[in-house]
Amino acid sequence: MARPTHCRFVEQEPTSTYFKPCGVPLATLEAVSLSVEGLEALRLSDLEGLTNAEAAKKMRVSRYAYARTLNMARKAVAETLVLGKALRIQGGCYTCIGSKKRGAERSNGMKKIAVSSEGPSIQDRVDPRYGRAGGFLIAEYKDDTEEPVYSYLDNGDAQLLAQGAGIATTEHLVNAGVNVVLSGYVGPKAFEALSGVGIEVVQNMDGLTVAEALQKYASGNYEVAKGPNH
Repeated sequence: MARPTHCRFVEQEPTSTYFKPCGVPLATLEAVSLSVEGLEALRLSDLEGLTNAEAAKKMRVSRYAYARTLNMARKAVAETLVLGKALRIQGGCYTCIGSKKRGAERSNGMKKIAVSSEGPSIQDRVDPRYGRAGGFLIAEYKDDTEEPVYSYLDNGDAQLLAQGAGIATTEHLVNAGVNVVLSGYVGPKAFEALSGVGIEVVQNMDGLTVAEALQKYASGNYEVAKGPNH
């Protein structure tokens, strides 16, 4: 079973997110994904010339984790260059140092609220277990007055992990571009991961339906969590 990914620290957001062969339309190309932390590893090792130990310290991960990130990044770039594919830089689980920007992919000012849910409907009850929740009902708001667009994010793979379920769950929400999490109980490691990527946490929503939790959040009748409650 795969180990969950821990958030990496990077010094800057990418200035460009796509690269492709000259003269070939992007729509006709297969794209290879490079995570933002992978790009940072390339910058530290191949541009700055740091050793793996030095670079791992900057990204606040183990040397093993850093080496794995670097190898995956180099493979992505090699595949792009050798096979003439496009390179797409996006996603990952990271925090941008010295900036208010965070590693979750945001949707141009839209607010995405994820509610840990026992099912895919807004009438289902809030699942009190953040990391072990079967899924999340995501409400996406374009502004404060417009009705949200709902989608469901399955969390079954994280639910089955023996360890690190909260961190793996956080990675799913980061990749979905979530800004706010409503749940029942959030453990220390999960709370640290959520805080590290700038996701607001509201706890003690258990006992409510998803619709009731969203209404409670919209009314302002809540407190942003300052620490884990489980």
